Amino acid sequence: MKVKVDEELCTGCGLCSDNCAEVFELTDDVAQVTTDEVAPEHEDCVKDATDDCPVEAITIIEE
Repeated sequence: MKVKVDEELCTGCGLCSDNCAEVFELTDDVAQVTTDEVAPEHEDCVKDATDDCPVEAITIIEE
C-alpha cells in the first residue's frame, strides 16, 4: 500500500499524524508522508487517518 497527501487540500489539522505518526508528519502546517511504502502493521492506522481527514486530502493507493 502507498499513500499520498494532496497538499493543496490539506489544512494541517494534524489528525493524520495523531492517528498514524509512523507514516504522517506535519511540515510547515502541511501533512507529509514519511515512507514510500506503508508497512503492513501501519495499514490500519493509515486507513483511520484517511477516514478521519476532514478535507479528504489523503488517498490510499492499493497495489
